[in-house]
Amino acid sequence: MQRFTCECGNVLFFNSSKCLGCGNAVAYDPAKNLMVRLLPEKKMKRCANGVKHGVCNWALPAEAKESLCPACTMNRTIPDLSTGRNLMLWGRMEIAKRRLIYTLMQLGIPLQAKAQNAQTGLAFDIISTVANPTVTTGHLNGVITVNLEEADDTYRQINRQQLGENSRTLLGHFRHESGHYFWQRCLSNLMWDDPLRLAFRERFGNEWMDYAAALSGHYQRGIVPGWELQYISSYAASHPWEDWAETWAHYLQIVDGLGTCENLGIQVKHLALPLVMLPGEAGTLPSMLPQNGLADGEFLAWLQRWMCMSTVLNEVSLSLGEPAVYPFVISVRVAQKLRLAHYFAQVWKTPAAKPAEPPLPPPAPVPQP
Repeated sequence: MQRFTCECGNVLFFNSSKCLGCGNAVAYDPAKNLMVRLLPEKKMKRCANGVKHGVCNWALPAEAKESLCPACTMNRTIPDLSTGRNLMLWGRMEIAKRRLIYTLMQLGIPLQAKAQNAQTGLAFDIISTVANPTVTTGHLNGVITVNLEEADDTYRQINRQQLGENSRTLLGHFRHESGHYFWQRCLSNLMWDDPLRLAFRERFGNEWMDYAAALSGHYQRGIVPGWELQYISSYAASHPWEDWAETWAHYLQIVDGLGTCENLGIQVKHLALPLVMLPGEAGTLPSMLPQNGLADGEFLAWLQRWMCMSTVLNEVSLSLGEPAVYPFVISVRVAQKLRLAHYFAQVWKTPAAKPAEPPLPPPAPVPQP
């Protein structure tokens, strides 16, 4: 997440709806990637979900026929808002969803609402198990469904404990399910011998494995000892699709987490910790893809900056009496999977071609006081 400022010079944040410096109403303009004042001369209007329900701080041009911002346009189903609890939980859901969409936009990956493109577009169903006990969080044919009750901290933590998960967050749900969406949209339709599909299979395994049987076996046998050497989470060991979705979610987490730290002026070179070193093989692509030693090195340096940064964030959290914010270990094999996720992200910027990878961004400059 980048650093935002109001025109008056006051610091703003991604969820800001009012500047505490000048008192003006503000909103995020996704077209310009800026926080803007909502003044008549700016010719911008707040998303209707912000005006009516207070759950969105995005803006769109005042002359636009649409009343909803690009993020809210992707909503296919929203909860029953006749109760205050549902409205509160939905607001939390929308905050997490907007962060996912922001990160994907910053990566340059084209996104359309399913209402605009029925074949490859994306839609969200936010449904409560109180109203529909059969609903489960998941993805199917471009529709990401998330259980509204997951926005309840107690409900989510109970699930986390029962499933033996290191971390369970709303944003994590959206990131994970977006991995399934991109698999279906960009990878599942490739020819069997396409290099991208072969690379997927080399890193994540045979995607034709029976999915239902694999998940049933996962829940019956429980956590497999030693999974940390191959997977980012124990759930990732259940099936190649889940391994990919968990890896993609963590790739997005690193992109956003490291970007936020560095844009706010926290950099590895200023930290009193040795840089975590991974071997060169951790940053390589499968052999069937174009090899680029420079891109491999840039990726590895980027990943190692995150590994160092996450250590600091964990120690700060523990010092405040809270659990570690990033309770994960990145092994060599996991790093190789993250490397492929990064490569896919570059390819998806221009779906009509498969370009050479651009370099990862260097650390952001430290803001001067």
